[in-house]
Amino acid sequence: MPAVAVAVVVGVLFFLGYRYYSTYLAERIYGLDPAFVTPAHEFKDGVDFVPTNKHVVFGHHFTSVAGAAPIVGPAIAVFWGWGPALAWIVLGTIFAAGVHDFGSLAVSLRHKAKNIGTIAQDVVSRRARTLFLMIIFFLLTLVNAVFAVVIANLFVANPGAVIPIVVEIPLAMFIGQYIYKTRSAALIPSLIGVVGLYLLIWVGQQYPVELDTVAGALGMEPRTLWVILLFAYTFVASRLPVWMLLQPRDYINSHQLFIALGVIALGMLVGWNTIVAPVVNDVPEDSPSIFPFLFITIACGAISGFHSLVSSGTTAKQIDKETDARYVGYMGAVGEGSLATGAVLATTAGVVATRGEWDELYPDFATASGGAVGSFVNGVGAFANNLGVPLDLAVIFAAVVVISFAATTMDTGVRLQRYIVQEIAELAGWHKLARNLTLAGVVAVVVPMAMALLPGGGEQGYTFGVLWQLFGTTNQLTAGLALSVVAVWVAKMNRNIIPIVIPLVFLLVMTTWALIVNLKNFILDDQWVLAPLDAIIFVLAMWLVVEAAMALRGTSGSRTPDSSDQPVDDGSDVPGRR
Repeated sequence: MPAVAVAVVVGVLFFLGYRYYSTYLAERIYGLDPAFVTPAHEFKDGVDFVPTNKHVVFGHHFTSVAGAAPIVGPAIAVFWGWGPALAWIVLGTIFAAGVHDFGSLAVSLRHKAKNIGTIAQDVVSRRARTLFLMIIFFLLTLVNAVFAVVIANLFVANPGAVIPIVVEIPLAMFIGQYIYKTRSAALIPSLIGVVGLYLLIWVGQQYPVELDTVAGALGMEPRTLWVILLFAYTFVASRLPVWMLLQPRDYINSHQLFIALGVIALGMLVGWNTIVAPVVNDVPEDSPSIFPFLFITIACGAISGFHSLVSSGTTAKQIDKETDARYVGYMGAVGEGSLATGAVLATTAGVVATRGEWDELYPDFATASGGAVGSFVNGVGAFANNLGVPLDLAVIFAAVVVISFAATTMDTGVRLQRYIVQEIAELAGWHKLARNLTLAGVVAVVVPMAMALLPGGGEQGYTFGVLWQLFGTTNQLTAGLALSVVAVWVAKMNRNIIPIVIPLVFLLVMTTWALIVNLKNFILDDQWVLAPLDAIIFVLAMWLVVEAAMALRGTSGSRTPDSSDQPVDDGSDVPGRR
């Protein structure tokens, strides 16, 4: 089947979802009000709370949630066949991710831009806040660890991508300063930034940066040194005001979404690539079952709990008008679904030309997992090569796209983890940790860095051999729990909760199923770091589900839309203003 035909069908479905379903959610479920004073205006401080044009916020939001996950997950999941993978991406994006991302943003706007864990206290119970914050901490640890290893692997495999990525940082800061000082529109400066970034790809090709000598002198692998440097960078970056680096770099990177998707689409059209992978693959007997693991492997790109943390952690603090939430939240989900679709097509039609070549890349689940990022990069490189771009430059271009998204997600992830560390410390009475940005920042980078550097996992390494399994499960579980908080909030406004409950129930079933299977496997494989962690997450999640169910039963139409539409203030500090 021609890959471009599949892309057109998926694009039409995504357009219909945004045009009609997101409008229904905005008007009938979440009740967006253009006159509502958003937290960005109410708590404007020029650091975290900054009223921002919706297109700029979309750039931040999309590149923060995208990262490498909507590429890695689908690139692995085609192991079961491109049909099931694409079906979950399309249905998940329209009916689950859009509802989840949009809803998390809407509920946060009505609760002073608090994160979804803190909001659980307002709409569910005080215990729910503690439970959710602990689950979020575990998720952010896994997210930051996984993405650091993804970026480090790409730097080692593609040293020509180092200079473009590194120089993008001061370039974005210069653009941020220019926009902030002159109050100029961000579009033209950010487009100039994209041009500069892509010119640097040629420079990177001529002067590749490798750390083998330095790493050898320090007695470590190059990937290990890259991981350490990445966390040192994110420690500093997470302390900067959002307008200085996060927003301008996110806006630059948001253009890369459209450029990358354009390259994939045009490359498929010009090359008329056909999908050579099977619609449904006959996998080896010892492979993970498609149920529940397909729906865990593809998290970002269908639905991802990390998005609720971004929506309610940094994005809600930048929304200018409440009605912007539809564009930023739901369209962000569509953008990620589009990227996931591109990953499916790149790994089934771009990277290889025959079924036999594809079978060599996907002989078993372990090989599929370890080679997923490389398969995507080479597939996009092949599409760009169809357009006349030399293959070596095309591969660096694809690597730059992946690293840019993943690095932005790490920036946001570490910033969010610092917030969560401070909130947990405040609840535990550790006031020195709660009020010390530096100390909280150290905890936010040291814990995931330790996880990223753990040895083991066989040929695929600890991250893709072991850690990815728990990352995907915890990510999807967090999405289900975030939907439970949104469902209770919507129920208290006497609005229809069915669009929220359906993906909520599906996710909770799949994730609890996967947690149980993984727990058994971790114990059998003597994974005594992940087995207890899996068990703890399972207990916390089940407890939180019970709390949410009790709160949902207690609503029974007892509150009116007018009363519940007002922001709730329980007297606690506004998150992020520390």
